[in-house]
Amino acid sequence: MASRSTEPRIGNGPSRLPTTAPQGDAARRTNGTSIDAVSLAIIEQLQEDGRRPYAAIGKAVGLSEAAVRQRVQKLLDQGVMQIVAVTDPLTVGFRRQAMVGIRVEGDLDPVAEALTAMAECEYVVMTAGSFDLMVEVVCEDDDHLLEVINKRIRALPGVRSTESFVYLKLKKQTYMWGTR
Repeated sequence: MASRSTEPRIGNGPSRLPTTAPQGDAARRTNGTSIDAVSLAIIEQLQEDGRRPYAAIGKAVGLSEAAVRQRVQKLLDQGVMQIVAVTDPLTVGFRRQAMVGIRVEGDLDPVAEALTAMAECEYVVMTAGSFDLMVEVVCEDDDHLLEVINKRIRALPGVRSTESFVYLKLKKQTYMWGTR
């Protein structure tokens, strides 16, 4: 059995997805990259248990350990997936999270780039609708959140207005959508 300390970790819980390769037209195109049914099955295996040994994954998807290792590395290199440790922000000292809707005048790209450079901004997305950008902010406390919004986000050139949605309780957070 492979050493568990060298195996990848993805997701944060058991998958409700089947661990066999999808049937039918299972190849998908992502960012110009074609992902076949076997690669999707490998991703599902890792989402179920990110520390699962490559040999066990290979047995489940019909490949050798070496072939699984190569495919995982290719998926990583192509940016199809990341292998990370997922934490609960509360347990590591970040007691305030918020989603911030931002309205921008002019070009969104410079504002989005400035937000991605801020350590507190965990998620930055350009949107259609009431807001031009949505940003998830993770902070130590309310004072830290106020500083980030008032002194840093609102101070960016092009930011017209913000609206904050403070998280009171996180009910669901999952990363299992990758292959459904």
